[in-house]
Amino acid sequence: MRKDFPHHVFREYDIRGIAGSDISEKLAYRLGKAYAAMLPAGESRPVIVGRDVRLSGPLLQRALVRGLTDAGLDVLDIGIVPTPLAYYAVYTLDAAGSVQVTASHNPGDYNGFKMMIGKSSLHGDEIQALKELIQQDFPDAAQPGSCAQSCIIDSYIDFVVGDCPLAYPLKVVIDAGNGPSGAIAAPLYRRLGCEVIELYCEPDGNFPNHHPDPTIEANMADLAETVRREKADLGIAFDGDGDRIGIVDENGEIIWSDMLLLLLSRHLLKTHPGATIISEVKCSQHMYDGITEAGGKPVMWRTGHSPIKAKMRETGALLAGEMSGHMFFADRFFGFDDAAYAGARVMQMLTQGRASFADLLTGVPASFATPELRVECSDARKFALVQEAVAHFRAEGFEIIDIDGMRIQFSDGWALLRASNTQPALVLRFEADTQARLAEMRALIEGWLLENR
Repeated sequence: MRKDFPHHVFREYDIRGIAGSDISEKLAYRLGKAYAAMLPAGESRPVIVGRDVRLSGPLLQRALVRGLTDAGLDVLDIGIVPTPLAYYAVYTLDAAGSVQVTASHNPGDYNGFKMMIGKSSLHGDEIQALKELIQQDFPDAAQPGSCAQSCIIDSYIDFVVGDCPLAYPLKVVIDAGNGPSGAIAAPLYRRLGCEVIELYCEPDGNFPNHHPDPTIEANMADLAETVRREKADLGIAFDGDGDRIGIVDENGEIIWSDMLLLLLSRHLLKTHPGATIISEVKCSQHMYDGITEAGGKPVMWRTGHSPIKAKMRETGALLAGEMSGHMFFADRFFGFDDAAYAGARVMQMLTQGRASFADLLTGVPASFATPELRVECSDARKFALVQEAVAHFRAEGFEIIDIDGMRIQFSDGWALLRASNTQPALVLRFEADTQARLAEMRALIEGWLLENR
């Protein structure tokens, strides 16, 4: 094992680390060569390459393209776009796959790569296989490939406009966090007939206004305030590469993603009764129960966009979502996570139902829940610690779901402990019928962690 090699950046479903040191031009070039080696023999279709707005992106993208073309592959460079547009290009341009230069919601000094081979996202063992290939040397192809520019934005907007007509126009505030989504969502939603108020839609890899992560409440404050001031119907926020959505209602209150998925599920089940709908271990039990009550088949699965997409293909699920804001539509769409498209579907749901979010959430039982809580824990320790917790609490007689960490099921709530796949951290979340019970559940898990970390 090479000690000077950044083994730690090869994560569960992407490659991600500090740009310049962990994620270097040399690594990007070798990734291009290794990616080519993973493609089926004789693959002649082009590879889609795009990037987000990070300042390190242009150099890394150029090195990546050089590696791909030296390996004999043709490249279609789609420029600065949200990651979902790279996926869209694979589906609509009959490409061999895609490599997006992005670090998603990580701080601005990070960068990395999200990859597809064919229509499947690389994750798990495939990422580890890629890591081994990157450490090998591959000769240049006898005939180098070419790189051409390709703009797919107009095609994408035309598709979504045709798919998501609104019953009447809405007033929407969008916050792109200075990522790439503003340049897509603003014209798209205007084409749908909406009045669009833009916040931080100028691409800027310094992220000067707030970090583009809609799961953090503080990052939604400007959006919420603008929705209230402008008396808008809703607000939509995007993360750093446009595959995760955040929503605030007409009162500026955040609609967390598990409740958003419940609403989208109810809407879907009106036309697709009995549909399978997938979510993950961090989501509310009321969401799972609500999907069942609406006639759906909920499946709890592992966190992560790649495992979720794979499970959707396996089960034939029409819809999926994560607490982090990834929303996946497989009816009328391609089954991948796309925040701009999800925003259009949300607005279509509101207008078809002629209802507010408050109206749509009527009947969901009240509960008390924490946001995602993160506790620092080294990558070397985090997974083993979670397994120790599973063994301990199972021996104590607790009912445990262990498909992704440890979710203890109580009659009046649940407690989650899992290892983050993207950060050196543990993730905790709790939900209970009362505030006092929530505190008890937290004390149980956090007390054990205090003694065993």
